[in-house]
Amino acid sequence: MKKIFSILCAVFAVLPVCAQSKVYMTRDISPESLVKIFKALNRPADGHRVAVKISTGEAGNPNYLKPTLIKDLVDSVHGTIVECNTAYGGKRNTFDAHWQTVHEHGFDSIAPVDLMDEDGQMRIPVRDRRHIKYDIVGDHLPRYTYMVNLAHFKGHPMGGYGGVLKNASIGVASADGKAYIHTGGKLDTVEGIWNNIAEQDVFLESMAAAAQGVADYFGDNIVYINVMNNMSVDCDCVAHPEGVEMADYGILASTDPVALDKACVDIVFNMAASEGNDNAPLKERISSRHGIHTIEHAELIGLGTTNYEIIDLDK
Repeated sequence: MKKIFSILCAVFAVLPVCAQSKVYMTRDISPESLVKIFKALNRPADGHRVAVKISTGEAGNPNYLKPTLIKDLVDSVHGTIVECNTAYGGKRNTFDAHWQTVHEHGFDSIAPVDLMDEDGQMRIPVRDRRHIKYDIVGDHLPRYTYMVNLAHFKGHPMGGYGGVLKNASIGVASADGKAYIHTGGKLDTVEGIWNNIAEQDVFLESMAAAAQGVADYFGDNIVYINVMNNMSVDCDCVAHPEGVEMADYGILASTDPVALDKACVDIVFNMAASEGNDNAPLKERISSRHGIHTIEHAELIGLGTTNYEIIDLDK
């Protein structure tokens, strides 16, 4: 299939879908490298009201992106850290509990923080309406004219993996929006969500559609960064995740979320395991949940391409 695709790209080189997307990479996971890789994207945020979308991390989970790592990047764009409530029980499913978690994890000590669905929610359009007919997001979203989608790349119990596509879809959705995506458009409220979870590929396709809705909302004023560290098979939403068995890899970034997530998945699958760096559990988690399908569907609906080139900033 890849060979056929390459031939088609050579024959129809004028078609944008065949163009390679640039994915920038550094093996250095540091505050300085986060700023450096953002600048390499050449999509400055000057003059914008900037939302930095992260996961604040479930209480008890040690793997979320730490404030000390992200502070310089947030400062450099004069950003506000944004999040929404979760659709499951824990320490982020109510605003009081979520604010407590934000404080305990130290995010409010480095920048303003906005729980975007605290005052309500709104709908934004989606192009792919085969499952969801719109995306439900926090109604603070219009406060921002630019988004830095800053994701922690790792595994996920339902999606197989979590990267920028999940951070744009599930992450930007309000609690009810999360339910709407998880149920493939059947429910638009948290109540009853766990008895109405969609068939797996429908859920993954709904995530891709919602991610495209957020991308369309910001247009050219959005960038995507994946930090490949603390890569448990479990998401930052899990209070007590499985241990980390893979070594930290680096930071990757792109203006194309499909290319970026694909590059990170390829790194996981193509590396040779070694002592202290076992990629087998994460490969199994991604494969068993058909996680690659989110990327495949995102490419199918025109969000980006899986045809990418790595630009190594360390060389």
